[in-house]
This record gives sequence, structure tokens and C-alpha cells, in this order.
Amino acid sequence: MIRLGNEGFIENAAATLRGRRVGLVANATSFTPRMASLLRFCEESSEVRLAAVFAPEHGVAGLAQDMESVGGGRLASGVPVFSLYGADPSSLSPPDEAMDLVDVVVFDLQDVGTRYYTFLWTMALCQKTCAEHGRELIVLDRPNPLGGEVVSGPVQREGFTSFVGLYPVPVRHGLTAGEMARFLAAQHGLDAPLTVVPMRGWRRAMRFEETGLPWIPPSPNMPSPATAAVYPGGCLIEGTTLSEGRGTTTPFEQFGAPGIDAVPFADALRALDLAGCAFRPVTFRPAFQKHAGHACGGVYVHVTDRRAFDAFAVYAHALALARRLFPDAWTWRREAYEFVRDIPAIDLLYGSDALRKRIDEGGLVDDLVLDNDDTEAFRETRRAFLLYE
Repeated sequence: MIRLGNEGFIENAAATLRGRRVGLVANATSFTPRMASLLRFCEESSEVRLAAVFAPEHGVAGLAQDMESVGGGRLASGVPVFSLYGADPSSLSPPDEAMDLVDVVVFDLQDVGTRYYTFLWTMALCQKTCAEHGRELIVLDRPNPLGGEVVSGPVQREGFTSFVGLYPVPVRHGLTAGEMARFLAAQHGLDAPLTVVPMRGWRRAMRFEETGLPWIPPSPNMPSPATAAVYPGGCLIEGTTLSEGRGTTTPFEQFGAPGIDAVPFADALRALDLAGCAFRPVTFRPAFQKHAGHACGGVYVHVTDRRAFDAFAVYAHALALARRLFPDAWTWRREAYEFVRDIPAIDLLYGSDALRKRIDEGGLVDDLVLDNDDTEAFRETRRAFLLYE
């Protein structure tokens, strides 16, 4: 049975905290496997002086949609809540007024193992702010749902960092939150006093379904471990006007748009003979966001072999094919993306403009879905920061 970091924290809170004022970064995933709420524990325990709560993207309750500003306020107990996902980039870091209230920041969020997901970058900004204010960061470790063995996908180039990748790491980094915090401290100077409360029983080869842990959706459009499995590629669809399936019950597993003929699209994808998956033609009608209320033709990506499946490669190939087959059905997203207005969303996600330009030229993307030199360098560097066999 896997024991999460928050379980060890709860058992040893008095010794760990020694009466210090606590700022808690928490959301709907901040429960133990037995469904004990960490937030409730911190509110009610005589061993914890809860002084502030920090709300990441989607909010403490996990209700807000992607890129929807989260507000602050107060808990029923009167403890102030500070947003870490407001209306501008400055809102992504804990404000000075909040840091004046706390002596230590405790982080307990479930990540999904992909560079684009914002929770680890929230942690990084908390780590940076703690370093600036001389505060300790305590990370309560959790599994990487994709496992901890595979490191793959390009590392973003200089000039293409953002809140979907604040520091250069591959698309699949293969790290837990605690391991990432150790990596950032050593490699990028985020040298706040750091304590990682480790898990017990987790092995790097484990996918989430093998952990025996309950899945709590970390955001409204991450309903299952199956969503996390396709997300390293499925999130690329956010950089386009194609629907990534938001507004349906299976976001990221299916995608498409009005004007796409599902059957020839699925047939063409099957002809690529991509490993670990099968493609089914679908028609879906999103209830909200892109193409809300309109029938979209597209494909559903069924993962048949998790170990062979390369989500990043599959979705990059799918975009290139969609451009050649249905050039008038979609284009690249032009709106601001994660507070960046002057760089296309697809470039931020891929990590450079290479994928977008190649697809627009009608070329093949085979070489662009491979690891780059920086990926291999990261793979070697990260070894020093691993906590689990």
C-alpha cells in the first residue's frame, strides 16, 4: 500500500512545524487515500497554526476552468485565502502580504506528469518566493501518474518559457513534485530551505492505475488517469482552434472541429501505424468552450499499450495530418495563452516555433517528435535528485 507524503505530515505535524505559522497550497486533491482532508486537518488541529491558504489554478475547490482567474477571500474559520492564479502574471506568486503571515509553506497538489500542467510551476514560484523571504517549503510528495521512468519530448528553447514551462524540462519529466523541487533548488537556484516528505511504497515503473490510490480530478478537465495518459500530446490541441474535447466527458482523448470528416481522418491516422493506440472516428458536440453547441468531426484516441504509446508523437502527427487533409477547418490559436500575448500558444507548448512552421509548410514532423539534445542532458542530470527506486 502506498503511503502519501501528506499522511506522514499529518502524523508528524507537531514535530515538523514546531509551532510555526503555516501557509498551505491545497486543492480538491489534497486528501489522504482514506479521504482525510489536509485542509480540514490544518484548520482543526491544535498542532497546526494555519495562517494562510494559497489557491492554485482551478481554485481550492477545483471548480474553475482552464485559464479562469481564481479569487481570494477567507475560509469559514477566517483564515485568508490568496489566489495564485489571478488576472496577470504577478498573481502567480505568493504576495508579500501573505508571506508576512507565514513561516513555512506546505505544498500538497496532485500533478499529472507533463510539463504543461501548471501545478509544479506554482510550486516553483512558491519555492522562489520562499527563498526571497527566508521561508521553508515543505513538499508532501505524490505519485507521478505517468510513472517515473520515461523522460521524453523536447525541452523548450530560450525565449519560449511560460507558465506551461517556467524552467527548461522535457514534456514528460518523469519526476514527482518532491523530486522536481530538489532539481529546481540545485539547478535553477531556488534555494529556499526545502523539506520533502516522501511517499512509501511507490516505484518508478508504476502508472497511476497500479498504485491502488483513488483518482481525484486535479482540474475539471482531468477526469481520469486515462486523460493524464494522453495529455502529453493532447494538450497541443490547446494551441489550435480545434476542440480538445472540453465540454465533453472525455477531454483530450478526442478532438476535432466542424469541417473535419471523421472517417478519412481516422483512416489516415491508422495508416501511420503509430504504436500503442487505435483511432476511432467520432462526432461530438462540446457543451462549452471551443465550438460549443456545434457538431465536431474528429478522432478518439484509444490507448492500447501504455508503455508503447507516445502521446506527444501521436498528437503532433495528428496535427500535421489535419493540416494536410483539412486546412480550412482549423488554424492556430491567436489569443493570449497563459498570460503570454506575443508568442503563439503552440510555440509555448512545443517549446519553439519549429513544429508550427513545419506543419504550415506541409512537411513531416518525424524528427520534431524525438527527444532533443537537451532532453538527454536532463535525463542524466535528474538522476541526482531521484528519491525512489
